[in-house]
Amino acid sequence: MSTTTRRPRPVHRNIHVSQIISYRLPPAGIVSILHRVSGAMMFLLLPFVIWLFDASVTSEISYERFTSAFIAGIGFAPAWFVKLVVLALIWGYLHHFIAGVRHLWMDATHSVTREQGHNSAIVTLTLSVLLTLALGAKLFGLY
Repeated sequence: MSTTTRRPRPVHRNIHVSQIISYRLPPAGIVSILHRVSGAMMFLLLPFVIWLFDASVTSEISYERFTSAFIAGIGFAPAWFVKLVVLALIWGYLHHFIAGVRHLWMDATHSVTREQGHNSAIVTLTLSVLLTLALGAKLFGLY
């Protein structure tokens, strides 16, 4: 009678706070965290977005104030800082939208494997960064 030796099953434990820096999160986990971050950022900056929209469509004078915010700044905030905040909003919207489409696609197809999750996470990260760079170049006047 032969006895087969089984390998012990791996034990998965929560990581400690000191291990966060060395922990290697998979791309799907990064997309998940960034999806939450981008949603929170868009929510917290909603008053700024509403002000930008209001300033851009109320009148010609308010539109001039809107465009001058990107040239002269707003109050104590210089123009480059306003542009960085708007760039962060652009990234937040793009990432949140693309990750949301990714989740809808996964829910609709019901065919989620580790490889598909990995590949779609890479596509989400790549698209959101490339589109943000393109729109950021336009925002900062590179074309």
